Amino acid sequence: MRLLFLGDMVGRSGRTAVWERLPGLVSDLKLDFVIVNGENAAGGFGITEEIFRETLSAGADVVTTGNHVWDQREALEFAPHQERFLRPLNFPPGTPGRGSGLYEARNGARVLVANIMGRIFMHPELDDPFQAAELMLEGTQLGEHVDAAIIDFHAEATSEKMCFAHFVDGRVSMVVGTHTHQPTADHQILNGGTAYLTDAGMCGDYDSSLGFNKDEPLNRFLSKVPKGRFEAAGGPATVCGVGVEISDRTGLAEKIAPLRLGPRLEETVPAFWA
Repeated sequence: MRLLFLGDMVGRSGRTAVWERLPGLVSDLKLDFVIVNGENAAGGFGITEEIFRETLSAGADVVTTGNHVWDQREALEFAPHQERFLRPLNFPPGTPGRGSGLYEARNGARVLVANIMGRIFMHPELDDPFQAAELMLEGTQLGEHVDAAIIDFHAEATSEKMCFAHFVDGRVSMVVGTHTHQPTADHQILNGGTAYLTDAGMCGDYDSSLGFNKDEPLNRFLSKVPKGRFEAAGGPATVCGVGVEISDRTGLAEKIAPLRLGPRLEETVPAFWA
């Protein structure tokens, strides 16, 4: 199975780039399943239902989020009735929406997708992500009950991301990190067969500070006095993510490689899809 994961869409520039690029990627690369993180899609803070629907229309099968999931208050209203919209699984019981779901891929495969948030340097501090994953995977056999299982681990600390991946190694197809907006170069398949990448990067303007106009972040580093709001950068966006080939027999990863398309970073497409 061919699966593509795209990192955090940031602002209009990032989401527009995804909407323009994704239909061609699905067609040209013959993708079976696509996951997009959309938690920064609305001006850098949260996501609206309209943006969510447009992302699905472009070719995404599931939209994940993270700590900014409720920045647009309307998300509290649409999350409960949109099955393909995920907020972090380890929010307390009773939180609107869902943190995981089982979906059908274009090739008929059963794909489990979960959105889990780390706790180190993260706000709000949610329930234990390791325990949340354990409870979700209890009684779910990869290759038997599901054909693939993907976890978007939205976290700050690289150590927490890596330890979480080792914790579920062999039980899921891929753990991909989001949140820090910078693509890492450590894509690999762990000993148990789980694909891993510390951070997929963002879909946004890289002539920026993590997708935001540089002036205000720089001002706060220099003066420690806020002068205005953070605003999403509006320059040409680079689409960043990761592709993975998943065994139809075992549900474990066979190949993993980054995808980057845009004007700022070195472009690359997984060679096994070229």
